[in-house]
Amino acid sequence: MTSPVRFYRGLEICPLVYPHRPTASGFSHNYDDGFDAAVRILEPQEPDGTQRSRVFGVVASRPFINSGDARRASIEYAECLIDTCSPDASFLDMKL
Repeated sequence: MTSPVRFYRGLEICPLVYPHRPTASGFSHNYDDGFDAAVRILEPQEPDGTQRSRVFGVVASRPFINSGDARRASIEYAECLIDTCSPDASFLDMKL
């Protein structure tokens, strides 16, 4: 599942939300076990059309109860990563 794109401090944030337990072949979605989240952060597109990005997993002690909580956590995590990144460095080079 993906959510609409959001911009924060000139960077594009794409929340990524998915079921905690993968769906088994031949079965419907399994949302009963909650959701996990990650976030994709993209730098502005270069004039030549290239765009660098990186995906960060949201670390949580247990799955999120619903997709809305997972989405909000991924946005908050991205904003925190962007805010704590040194102005002289790129978040793509951050060591977590």
